Amino acid sequence: MVVIRLSRGGAKGRPFFNIVVADKRNRRDGRFIERIGFYNPIAAEGEEAIRIAQDRLTYWRSVGAQVSPTVERLLKQLEKAPA
Repeated sequence: MVVIRLSRGGAKGRPFFNIVVADKRNRRDGRFIERIGFYNPIAAEGEEAIRIAQDRLTYWRSVGAQVSPTVERLLKQLEKAPA
């Protein structure tokens, strides 16, 4: 199964997450099919905290990719945020 999930990067104490499309059997930070965005939980005021390529997200969902609960929560948070 293909899943859209977070892959952790950054340093100890300074997390940074890539939003990736990966096979469910691969490790969290292992091989992935495509990187479709990022999430920076410690972004300063005025910095972009989350970015997702909506066209690629729509494509992967259309071919059956499942979205992880955390990414689903981030998508809802992005929809609520003022543009």
